[in-house]
Amino acid sequence: MRAGLAAAVIAWIVVSATPAGAVSLQKEARRKRAPDFELPDGEGKAVRLSAYQGKVVLLDFWATWCAPCKASMPWMNELSKKYAGDGLVVIGISMDADGWQVVKPFVEKMQISYPILLGTPRVGYLYGDVDSLPLAFFVDRSQRVAGIHLGAASRKDFEKTIRLLLDAPE
Repeated sequence: MRAGLAAAVIAWIVVSATPAGAVSLQKEARRKRAPDFELPDGEGKAVRLSAYQGKVVLLDFWATWCAPCKASMPWMNELSKKYAGDGLVVIGISMDADGWQVVKPFVEKMQISYPILLGTPRVGYLYGDVDSLPLAFFVDRSQRVAGIHLGAASRKDFEKTIRLLLDAPE
């Protein structure tokens, strides 16, 4: 079943990825459950996606070597703070092969305040074989994937998508 979900996510990325920073939201009836995961944060504490049930979650797959990833981090930090009270959680998932030894100094230098987790090949597989970055998943309050964005992002488009999901009836 997980392989089927991964295949569906890949197909959705190919069909739904929109150019120039725009995010296309799936109709509620077509949304698939976001794969749950357990990944370590910088202190080694296990974090699960399912712990954020009832929140809108922006999952941002990134790496320290990715220029578009780095460019979006300051405004993702701002959006995280701005909408936290409304129910938004931004979670960065680093796909760096060198692990925390490169991720921790990068996070400190960039002054990232939202949770950063260390991704694994398994989680990458569950989310459609993450091999192109940045890759963002917008997860609604019911833990379903509402939108996906591949490539360089636009703050305006991300904020619009976040607002739509936060304002949607529960």
